[in-house]
Amino acid sequence: MLLSETLWKHLAEIDEECNEMMDRLVRQIAKNEGVTEQLKSDDWLLWIQKTNSIRSRAEEIVLHDLLYSL
Repeated sequence: MLLSETLWKHLAEIDEECNEMMDRLVRQIAKNEGVTEQLKSDDWLLWIQKTNSIRSRAEEIVLHDLLYSL
């Protein structure tokens, strides 16, 4: 791929797919767990903790599904 100069295009596509999947998963998990803007305004520290946890879990899913399975 490097010699045919398609590596960077392929990596950009994977990066875009990872970011889209990550955004989608974070939104879905947050919705399922009730992490809303209301929670953010009521208890911002709890909101940060839950959001960080959600992002970590979503990242593990993305890494497993898109990168480690290659």
